[in-house]
Amino acid sequence: MIVNALVFFATLTAMEGVAYYAHKYVMHGWGWGWHRSHHEPREGWFEKNDLYAVVFAGLAIVLIALGTQGMHPLEWIGAGMTAYGLLYFVVHDGLVHHRWPFRFVPRSGYVKRLYQAHLMHHAVDGKERCVSFGFLYAPSTARLKAQLRAMHDGPLRKTDADVATTAQGEPASARRDS
Repeated sequence: MIVNALVFFATLTAMEGVAYYAHKYVMHGWGWGWHRSHHEPREGWFEKNDLYAVVFAGLAIVLIALGTQGMHPLEWIGAGMTAYGLLYFVVHDGLVHHRWPFRFVPRSGYVKRLYQAHLMHHAVDGKERCVSFGFLYAPSTARLKAQLRAMHDGPLRKTDADVATTAQGEPASARRDS
């Protein structure tokens, strides 16, 4: 039981690294064809980028199935991947991009930092010279703003205030699906 829990939590934690590298080098690299839809205004409920969730869910299902057929501890690796996917789905799609019916904008703490870091990721048009590719870890907003200024030789297409939040308190990237 303890080993299973350790495998589950180790996988949940390791998924941040997997997500970071997949986001930076696959989604913003050769997989941009699917991910581009996430950086553009969406029409309808789904976007092509959602296919990444289908691929990762399929992999988790295969691991869980193999684990339950005797290839332990693959089921707990698949369960850790699934838990990470659930966190991503609720926080990223719901909180940040408002694909859920609730409209909560965090005003302080860790969740606000995650929220703002993701908005700064979307502050750049296109796939190049973006910041903050992770999900559960987010550098400080000051560090991300400095990285953006350095990469873009000054201001972006948006003001520094718009990078983190709009005047209405709702992210510009979230309003795209209104």
